[in-house]
Amino acid sequence: MAQHRLLFVCLGNICRSPIAQGVFAHVAAQAGVYDRVDLDSAAIGDWHIGNPPDERAIAMALKRGIDLSDQRARQVRSEDFEMFDMILAMDRSNLNELLDLAPQHRADRVQLFLGPEHDPIEREVPDPYFGDDKGFEEVINLVEAGSRELLARLT
Repeated sequence: MAQHRLLFVCLGNICRSPIAQGVFAHVAAQAGVYDRVDLDSAAIGDWHIGNPPDERAIAMALKRGIDLSDQRARQVRSEDFEMFDMILAMDRSNLNELLDLAPQHRADRVQLFLGPEHDPIEREVPDPYFGDDKGFEEVINLVEAGSRELLARLT
């Protein structure tokens, strides 16, 4: 597996994208390839810049042995399109926003996080922010499956 730089993106960078960053790191470590990936996460919006992930995201990840507490929200920057090989949107709305921000010559780096292995209609990771713990559990389950599929595509 070659070196890969991945950026996970959601609306506020406090739920889905930090979960994706943490879970993918965990899956890569289990596969023995963590040293071949460079990971980060970011937001479309600026509402939560500098904040840690949502407490529910942290708690749900900890149940699986994944610590998100050191992450801090940041907004997507123009240089991200040069720095990262793949910019992975959690849903189509995020995907469209990223494609609007991306320089034309880097738009090919932007894609949905859930890959072609998933039903085309269900390729979005739902935003759990306004829900309860069950929504966060659903997100972690989807992200874990998506992380394993993404890692298989990269190796």
